[in-house]
Formats: sequence, structure tokens, C-alpha cells
Amino acid sequence: MMDPSLNVLGTRLETCSVAPLTGFFRNGCCDTGPSDAGRHTVCAVMTNEFLALSKYLGNDLSTPRPEFGFSGLKEGDRWCLCAGRFLQAHDEGAAPRVNLAATHQRTLEIVPLEILQQYALD
Repeated sequence: MMDPSLNVLGTRLETCSVAPLTGFFRNGCCDTGPSDAGRHTVCAVMTNEFLALSKYLGNDLSTPRPEFGFSGLKEGDRWCLCAGRFLQAHDEGAAPRVNLAATHQRTLEIVPLEILQQYALD
């Protein structure tokens, strides 16, 4: 079950990435719903700085995990981040760039639009 696919701009949610395939539902979009406790809703462009911070905080996104079909992320990859982790990265000065059109509107329950706009690609 998914929430309506709308972005933080109030329009149709765009695809974040299909290579690597991202999203809580692994549909390439940062869709969310009641089963997504982590709120994987922010379409972010990975940076080495963010990947290092995430690993330090206990979520290693750069190391391949073939047992889960995960090849690991590298700088430049787009990925649906948890909204709380994005806000934490912002607070730490290591937030990645964001594709607003591909960031789900439910993100706004955690991250103010003004903060997201500081990192907007578009």
C-alpha cells in the first residue's frame, strides 16, 4: 500500500533512479506508505562526504551486499534517503544535493521545504 505519488512541489512524483534501483518499494521512485517506517522519501545525489557520514552513523551504503542484491553506492548515484537521515546530514554539514521533483511530499513532515531548497538540483 502506497501513499499518493506526489512530490514536495505538489506535482507528480518523478523517478529518482532505476540504476541503481532505489525506493522503499524498489520501483525507482521515493514512494512511501504505512510500511515504510524509515520514510525513504528524499531523492538525493550521493557524495563521498555523505556516504562517509552514513557509514560512520551505522548505515554503510557504499559497501556491496550481494546477498541482498545491493551493489553499493558511489558518488553521483541517486538514492531514496530516509528523511530523518537527510536532516541529520544537514545538521552535520554533509547533506547531499536533492531532486525536489523526485522527493516525496511526506518528507515535509520531517524536513522543512526551505532546507530541501538549499540543496535543490533544479
